[in-house]
Amino acid sequence: MSAAQTETKQAVAVTGSQFGDSENTGGSEDARNFRFFSIFGYSAILGNTWEFALVLGALALTNGGTAGGIWMFLTVCVGMFFCMLSMAEMASVAPTSGGQYHWVSEFAPREHQKFLSYLVGWLCVLGWQAAMGATSYATAQQIEALIALRHPTYTIQGWRGALLSIGITAFCIFFNTVLIRKLPLFEGIIVMLHIFGFFAFLVVLWDNAGWDNVGLSCLVGLLGPVVTLIGSDSACHLSEELKDAAWVLPRSMVATALVNYSLGFVMTITFMSTIGDISSILATRTGQPYIQIVLNATNSNVAATVLTVVMCILLFFCSVNQVTTSSRQLFAFARDRGLPFSPFLSYVRPGWDIPLNAVTLTMIFTTLLSLIIIGSSIAFNIITSLSQVGLVSSYIIAIGCMALKRIRREPLLTSRFSLGRAGLAINILALCFLFLAFVMLFFPAAPHPDGLSMNWSVLIYGIVVISSLIYYYLHGRHAYVGPVEYIDKNV
Repeated sequence: MSAAQTETKQAVAVTGSQFGDSENTGGSEDARNFRFFSIFGYSAILGNTWEFALVLGALALTNGGTAGGIWMFLTVCVGMFFCMLSMAEMASVAPTSGGQYHWVSEFAPREHQKFLSYLVGWLCVLGWQAAMGATSYATAQQIEALIALRHPTYTIQGWRGALLSIGITAFCIFFNTVLIRKLPLFEGIIVMLHIFGFFAFLVVLWDNAGWDNVGLSCLVGLLGPVVTLIGSDSACHLSEELKDAAWVLPRSMVATALVNYSLGFVMTITFMSTIGDISSILATRTGQPYIQIVLNATNSNVAATVLTVVMCILLFFCSVNQVTTSSRQLFAFARDRGLPFSPFLSYVRPGWDIPLNAVTLTMIFTTLLSLIIIGSSIAFNIITSLSQVGLVSSYIIAIGCMALKRIRREPLLTSRFSLGRAGLAINILALCFLFLAFVMLFFPAAPHPDGLSMNWSVLIYGIVVISSLIYYYLHGRHAYVGPVEYIDKNV
């Protein structure tokens, strides 16, 4: 057994990574329901790359235009691919539900392991919990668009979107509790719809305004592709439910990226090439420009309805998977005592394969977040945009720690997916892209913003980070030791 495998096995034994064990002292292989194809399907559906390329494609139209949208998508594909490779290597070394915060605990300089791991844990919680709200609302928007398509008198309103978001989340919780053992089967089925739906849209769709500086305008347009492609760590948080995770996980991450990035890029080109009159597309009564493009291409309300239903199904299962990843990451960090009420959040009922308390909190948080839509969809979008900032921040710290070890020529644990001599170059390229994305995510969507159109995510991000640091100083530094140090003390 290699050093990496030994370390991972120790982590499982000490921290209680299998949900099947009620005492949190380790678990059985019975809880590992996922295999290569099911985890590939899970990641592909959670990514929903070509779907979000259509849903979010309009964001590029006012920032860089059609050409800028295509080139920025390609740029993000390349940057995120380097990021994914870096994380795939770390996932092979330490395939645990904690993901980034566990890797930071493993690779950061020893004197900074505890603090950096704690900070990254909070950033991941922020990122994935906020992402759940954004995904459920995106699904709700498609349902409202479908209703507006079938009933011209229907008016899209915030309170309706909020109630739909809450209802969608409730159904997602049902899939993540009652039907949890069937989830791998559903992933295999839905990934086929993911592929066939892509070709259905493709066949149908084929029968520069704003900023003074065009380059800056294009860079602001990074937001859409980053939202579409972010989440390379999604499968990592299910690694403790995956058979032979050290080998399967990194390879499924690479396969998912290659497939989803390719589909997303082709769909982006298709969207930008068939958009027609931009002003009329953006003014569509459905609120979804891609639906108007389909209507223009087919002149058929029935065809547009069928394709919109396909989009609703795919985004719904994206939300299902979002609950799974969000709750597993929350559970893992609570298991290492990084959050308030950690014993409650990390408790697994005897005989259950899921962290039910963490799943329930995800439901409550998403419900409260969805209620903001009633007052202001702009405020809701600002808060949920923290999902990208939080995850990008966690990627930067985790990959930065790995790059530092390489620069210092410190020995790395052997893994079953190694970047070898190219590792440092790949890590640095990933960091260059992530730093650029981090800065651009704080830019407003349009130049000269007023109070309503200003991007206030930097303020909320700062508040969350400061709050986590205050909690760390008052309590966290006494309760949280970090997974690797915890293992060293107990093995």
